[in-house]
Amino acid sequence: MVRSLWTAATGMIAQQTNIDTIANNLANVNTQGYKTHVNEFKTLLYQTLQTKTTTANGEQKPVGAQVGLGVRNSAITTIFTPGNQYASESDTDFMIDGKGFFALRGSDGNTYYTRNGNFQFALGTNGNMLANSDGLPVLSTTGQPIVLGTNYILSDVTVNKYGEICYPDQQKQPQPIGITIGLFQFNNPNGLEKMAETLYAQTAASGQPINEATSNMVTKSNVIQKYLEGSNVQVVDEMVNMIVAQRAYELNSKAITTTDEMLQQANNLKR
Repeated sequence: MVRSLWTAATGMIAQQTNIDTIANNLANVNTQGYKTHVNEFKTLLYQTLQTKTTTANGEQKPVGAQVGLGVRNSAITTIFTPGNQYASESDTDFMIDGKGFFALRGSDGNTYYTRNGNFQFALGTNGNMLANSDGLPVLSTTGQPIVLGTNYILSDVTVNKYGEICYPDQQKQPQPIGITIGLFQFNNPNGLEKMAETLYAQTAASGQPINEATSNMVTKSNVIQKYLEGSNVQVVDEMVNMIVAQRAYELNSKAITTTDEMLQQANNLKR
């Protein structure tokens, strides 16, 4: 019976982690580019109570007796399905139609990736730099920050579906200026390390970033200006998952209470 106490305790710990994950999903329901996280569980070791034997009559017993020792969280995976599309009035808001990621240069010099295309132009010493809301520069297909000279009128700057930055010529027709917003894909996006601000970091599990501009091995994504990708969190699904996790937590706590009552009954046998 003591085994059941520890088994039920592992269930409560696992469901607490599940609730934490669901709560984080609901908290980010309006976060641009946020992707839903899902808990995955696995059983712990099994204890063998009786091995395969023969009965008293010599007949072969087909199975033994094993009892499980609980559950634990094995992984928290990210669901990279597209989020809702929201129209924007800002010329520097971009949405990716496809599997690509924007690339940003972090303050530590490392490259990070995101689906959040809420960008702005920030005035710097070299001109107007395209950056996210935290001031991290957006990288081009060559891995360099996107900087436009002060001679550009920012309200006239547009971006076509290929991510090319365009500026009107003398006939007021948008023409590419030779700078393209970088889009990158990964063989295993679930291997990316989750960071704050809906950023992801490359890991050995995710593989090297695949530059869509130089690779023919992937389906290229499109960039849509004046749109943003919202969170892909489904509130109804998360509320149902929360109810299921809460009931599982209650069942495990009930198992602890029942085991305690059984131990109390055993202790009372001597009276």
